[in-house]
Amino acid sequence: MTLSEFQRLASGIADEGEKLVAAAQDAAGLEEARTALVGRKAGRLPELMKQLPSLPPEERKEAGAAINSVKQKLEELLDARRAALTTTAPDDRSIDLTMPARRRWKGARHPVTLVIDEIQDIFRELGFTIALGPEAETEWYNFTALNFPPDHPALDMHDTLYLDEGVVLRTHTSPVQIRTMQKNKPPIRVLSPGNCYRRDFFDASHAPMFAQIEGLAIDEGVSFVDLKGTLTHFANKFFGKTKTRFRPSFFPFTEPSAEMDVECQLCHGSGCPGCKNTGWMEILGSGMVHPRVLTAAGIDAERYSGWAFGMGPARIAMLRYDIPDIRILYDSDVRFLEQIAR
Repeated sequence: MTLSEFQRLASGIADEGEKLVAAAQDAAGLEEARTALVGRKAGRLPELMKQLPSLPPEERKEAGAAINSVKQKLEELLDARRAALTTTAPDDRSIDLTMPARRRWKGARHPVTLVIDEIQDIFRELGFTIALGPEAETEWYNFTALNFPPDHPALDMHDTLYLDEGVVLRTHTSPVQIRTMQKNKPPIRVLSPGNCYRRDFFDASHAPMFAQIEGLAIDEGVSFVDLKGTLTHFANKFFGKTKTRFRPSFFPFTEPSAEMDVECQLCHGSGCPGCKNTGWMEILGSGMVHPRVLTAAGIDAERYSGWAFGMGPARIAMLRYDIPDIRILYDSDVRFLEQIAR
């Protein structure tokens, strides 16, 4: 190969490069052009450079200068085309200039989480600590130790979710109370928040999975007066000064038992669908711990007494935030959460 033939080939590569680069319509096309022109394995310019040793020694310097000139030109062409493709405006037909800008969603902590934290803070001031336990429980902890008789309806599969023989998804957080009494000697004051599971229909006031908070106080000389005073203090602290009432009830693990109502925060006592037109809304069940429960947990029922309560923070969140349907709490709708963002 002569020097003139080498220079002619180099010039041809430069001319071809201009056409290939100009024809590239996107980044992928431009990369294909770059590979074809200066790619190390099969690029036209590197292939021509392999012919340099075939030239006479005195002509190689001039041939190398021609190669460098073409390489610089190709790099300039590639850079210019790359910049042009980057800044090229998209087709105006794909943009609706009248469309409003996309809004920024403002998330927030879930209202049930906020309620749980606030309840915990109130009871911490009264000397309560937090106790947690497993969500998969044995029948003994979930029922037997809590004085449920073997034929109680709650043990049936239409009420309780069974994982295996004798193992259930806990239907309340009361098993945490049994575990706490087994591990600690009185005095005991604990609050046990957590998720519970029951075979409930998903409607305006029920859910198959729900949060619950239970409290337990065990000591010498504890009476129902202490229970009522503590829970009334909690209601006034949480809702502000409000009306409360206790109604006789029944739970296998407490005796006597009572349900506590507060004045409906939606209608303020005038009656509405949320309170079923009673003016009151139940927030918790409570009572004095049954002596059999104390005995099952290893506590001397002759010496010690105690009280317990259980409440649903979702129901309380409905009162606090004027939510008419519990299903709203499970929708994970950011539009709803941002209304109560803190």
